[in-house]
Amino acid sequence: MRTPIIAGNWKMYKTQNEAFQLASTLKQRLSNLNSVKVVLCPPFTALASVKEAILGSNILLGAQNMHWEKEGAYTGEVSPEMLLTIGCKYVIIGHSERRSYFFETNQTVNLRVKSALKFGLIPIICVGERLEEREANKTEQVVENHIKGAFADLTGNLAEETVIAYEPVWAIGTGKTATPSQANEVHLFIRELLSSMFSKECADKINILYGGSVKPDNSKQLLDMSDIDGALVGGASLDADSFEKIVRSAT
Repeated sequence: MRTPIIAGNWKMYKTQNEAFQLASTLKQRLSNLNSVKVVLCPPFTALASVKEAILGSNILLGAQNMHWEKEGAYTGEVSPEMLLTIGCKYVIIGHSERRSYFFETNQTVNLRVKSALKFGLIPIICVGERLEEREANKTEQVVENHIKGAFADLTGNLAEETVIAYEPVWAIGTGKTATPSQANEVHLFIRELLSSMFSKECADKINILYGGSVKPDNSKQLLDMSDIDGALVGGASLDADSFEKIVRSAT
């Protein structure tokens, strides 16, 4: 049985003080929940503040990106070891915004995934198609390309330690959302693909989250689907009321 995961991707929002206040409020409201894993992914500058705010709770800390090297002359980058020492358990890798704006590729995603696993971080690997790709009936082709690229050279034992987030790019921040059945269809495709790449036992252990304009008014329908194991929440995670409702819809 896979425990649902609700992860909040705060993107480039929230100062240290704002992040501390939001995380503190969520701790008060959600710390008694044991049936769902809650992960907060603030900007790098707010990781320490959020870690302080969630101490003593079941809420986990995640980062939005990382470099694959332990250290080095990589100005502006953050290493997996840095994330570990600040208290991170999860790290988002390969988000569509990283691919679109910062030219990340399947190859760099794969390097980050392998490095995260090496250092004991759980990668939340993002995959998903753009609108023109969906309209051209290339959803499965694109998703398979992303999955195989991200998991290149990994064994099933390592694959089991990952989380996947299916995020149709056309639904991120647009207000558009894949219908529950559309989303579940792709999730099922991903699980069957993982079964063919590794094993059914491996695929059954991997949480596959949905991301793309997840809100309180659609989260319950999405999370009730057979192969949707949680959500990677963007804008709605920036408000305590809306995020709490999404988390509780997974219980």
